[in-house]
Amino acid sequence: MKNTITRKMFICLALFFAVMLFAPSQMGQAADTAEVSIIFTHDMHSHFDPERFIAADGQMAERGGFARMKTAIDEILAVHPGTFILDGGDFSMGTVYQTIFSNEAPELRLMTMLGYDATTLGNHEFDYRAEGLRAMLDAAVASGDPLPEITIANIDWERTLVDEQRQADAGALAAAFERYGVNEDYLLIEKNGVQAAIFGLMGKRADSYAPESGLYFKDQIETAQDIVSKIKAETDADIIICLSHSGTRPDPKKSEDEILAAAVPEIDVIVSGHEHIRLEEPLIVGDTFIVSCGKHAYDLGHLTLTRNDDGRYAVSSYALIPIQEHLAANAAVVGIIAGFRELVDEIYLSRFAYHYDQVIAYTDFAFTPIEYFAKEQGEDSLGNLIADSYIHAVRLAEGDTYRPIDIAIVPAGVVRASFTVGEITVADAFKVSSLGIGPDRVPGYPLVSVYLSGKELKTAAEIDISVSPLMGEARLYISGLTYTYNPHRLLLNRVTDVQLMDMEGNISELEDNKLYRVVGGLYSCQMLGAVEAESFGLLKIVPKDENGRAIDDFEAHIIYDGAAELKEWYALASYLESFAPVDGLARIPEYYSHPQGRKIEEASLSPLALLKNPNRFFFMAAGVLLLVLAILIGLPLLIARKIKKKRK
Repeated sequence: MKNTITRKMFICLALFFAVMLFAPSQMGQAADTAEVSIIFTHDMHSHFDPERFIAADGQMAERGGFARMKTAIDEILAVHPGTFILDGGDFSMGTVYQTIFSNEAPELRLMTMLGYDATTLGNHEFDYRAEGLRAMLDAAVASGDPLPEITIANIDWERTLVDEQRQADAGALAAAFERYGVNEDYLLIEKNGVQAAIFGLMGKRADSYAPESGLYFKDQIETAQDIVSKIKAETDADIIICLSHSGTRPDPKKSEDEILAAAVPEIDVIVSGHEHIRLEEPLIVGDTFIVSCGKHAYDLGHLTLTRNDDGRYAVSSYALIPIQEHLAANAAVVGIIAGFRELVDEIYLSRFAYHYDQVIAYTDFAFTPIEYFAKEQGEDSLGNLIADSYIHAVRLAEGDTYRPIDIAIVPAGVVRASFTVGEITVADAFKVSSLGIGPDRVPGYPLVSVYLSGKELKTAAEIDISVSPLMGEARLYISGLTYTYNPHRLLLNRVTDVQLMDMEGNISELEDNKLYRVVGGLYSCQMLGAVEAESFGLLKIVPKDENGRAIDDFEAHIIYDGAAELKEWYALASYLESFAPVDGLARIPEYYSHPQGRKIEEASLSPLALLKNPNRFFFMAAGVLLLVLAILIGLPLLIARKIKKKRK
């Protein structure tokens, strides 16, 4: 009996000392191989509610919505409780909920409910300018709600605050950053013993899309190099994560986050926003994983990693989880969103005698889904519908003082959503034309009236055909013009015929030196004025007033409906309501179910088609070609003559 007890005690003591001896190394080894779980999103654009779409099987279905996304997040957390939940920016701007962005900060407050740890700022967080972002951050703090961390490292405050035109608004924004606790360096967040260093960046292309931000941004690669060096020197972080609002593109030379990963190889993961890309597998550059899950919270990204012996990581799993009807809606989130919807009605839509769920029209056919809109050259009925709505709305707003509009222009970049079969609500109409804010500080870009010559309208058609394949946002949808083009012709010489065409299909000639009244959104008309600089002087469009004087201040040419700015989205909503009713509800006419002959492709390689109606770019190119031929032919002759002369 005594021997048995002694033997048991000896075994226990031996086990105890073995555990004490080896426990530290075993625990360290566990930490080295610990799983890192990351949930990621980007470009959610205030898409709180689910939306209808036509699924692959042709049936109507629903996708997206924060209430279902909360359920998906909770399901992941049940299996991976130490998950980092991160966002790559552009969490706002895209639905009518954005109209209370500055008053209520609904996006950040809902992200807290979903469990987000951190986000960065995208270009659309600056849509309401520095003042709007300042107000949003202060509203978020005033709500008393817990809030996600915000990190953005490459704002150039030194350069911004010495700019006299920017320093007042920028200074107020900097103070709001401090009140909120926006981190302009890096965050350290620990989950399940894994310490993550997280920092945010604004990319060059995204910065160019935020001309009203009032800020200068530093080069994101140089900034990332500095931040990563600090992280390495100051912390024992297990993983470095960059929330980059820069994006990836098919051309690696233009793919900012791939360039970033190559230049700063110490970054382990880049959550890549801005370009709305949906990566089915991570992009791998060296030891860096670049992940993207697409836009509007249609999918939730989930990445899990395990640590290698060299301290870098390998992918254990990667999934883009569809947020669709198989997921139950979280009741608490549904309730919070309903409260924000009431505020949208009260604060914003009441100005227009509308409410969120109000049905204003019905369509028997679906328009091009937004993910395919403007992807290929050609006419699109959604673009035509929006352009036509501008003319209709201005005619109503101006009444007896109406001056006929010849042309309405809609760039693809300002169209943010589409319509599918069924009822169309006020919220749906707003979503289509949801960008911007006017000088009245009321959300929504206003319509602006300018004048262009017939020659400049031909240039606009050429921009659409020749330039937009290189820059899709410049693809134009126009009411009042019809033009024919040949894609096989020389670049900048592809449009062969441009004529005026009204909605009844009547054709008339366009006169080069005559001024025509053109209407478009404030942002769109400002961009027309920037064409010359963007094309290095090759293309020139100068928006003018009715007397032919160049416009410097586009806000002075805003169109008003009474005392209120005539907003792009309101023009569309009022046009939808104007259609003839069927069973008491306005019905979109069949006219918009097919092209109307506004863009006509005549693809031909015949010499006559290739040389028809040449413009100045054709003659410039022909001159260069003749010069090259003269050199190629003349130079050998000259050399031969010199050799012959030397021999003599």
